[in-house]
Amino acid sequence: MLNYQEIIETIASDLKGVKDKGTVASYIPELSKIDPNKFGIHLVDAHMNRFSAGDAEELFSIQSISKVLSLAKCFALVGDSIWQRINVEPSGDPFNHLALLEFENGIPRNPLINAGAIVVADILVSNLENPKAQFLDFIRQITNDDSIAFNEKVADSEKKTGYHNIAAANLLKSYGNLKNDVDEVLDFYFHQCAIEMNCRQLANAFYLFMNHGKCQSGKTHLNINQVKRINALMLTCGFYDEAGDFAFEVGLPGKSGVGGGIAAVLPDKFAVVTWSPGLNRKGNSKLGMQALEKLTTKTSQSIF
Repeated sequence: MLNYQEIIETIASDLKGVKDKGTVASYIPELSKIDPNKFGIHLVDAHMNRFSAGDAEELFSIQSISKVLSLAKCFALVGDSIWQRINVEPSGDPFNHLALLEFENGIPRNPLINAGAIVVADILVSNLENPKAQFLDFIRQITNDDSIAFNEKVADSEKKTGYHNIAAANLLKSYGNLKNDVDEVLDFYFHQCAIEMNCRQLANAFYLFMNHGKCQSGKTHLNINQVKRINALMLTCGFYDEAGDFAFEVGLPGKSGVGGGIAAVLPDKFAVVTWSPGLNRKGNSKLGMQALEKLTTKTSQSIF
């Protein structure tokens, strides 16, 4: 039997000596304040055994990792009709690139780039009476943790500086692929990205995608086909123009965020989250990518 605790402690120890820890995101002012030396990792296995090392209990802004959770909520609500408004192909472009959106007449390439996630946000705004509260409640349900909340300072910081997202939302609106008021949709989107969680809480959330759509309480939130499709999207699109590298080096479905988090799953085996705020030039956590490559190498476990 694998000793996950020993493995992740070794990984955390090895990464302490890495000099180049990447660069903390500065375009969202609140994120620029985070200590780049932080590193945490938490793994929960199929039997709900938990293994942690480093700063795994420290809260961080989950940012684009939230796109997987909003997609899950949306998919559960509206089913396959979501794919009438969003495609499922890798973009090969950075997360906030807009050229493809115009070229493809306002249909985002996939739901994990910003434009696609904004369409998902629009669908949730259309289908939920109180979107922000109900989405937060969904996350609290799947984690069994009522302490999870929005960081209003981060949401406000994003609202004041999110010009690319404002441009994307208006472009989507011009093509008729945004049904609600732009400001209302963006308010939801900025808040979903500003949810704060630690590695343990986020691993608990992603247990759902490892466990065929059932959360740790045993409640089914997604059917098997929906989980299969979300995991496929994470593998092919979860790291934008570095998705191929992540599949090649790590071999797990996963999703990154510019807050420095990475969540990944090995179906039927484990959900794992790393957090290190320094990013590489593609906008993914530099140490997080290295940690997960070491994990799948040391355990000889991946989807391949």
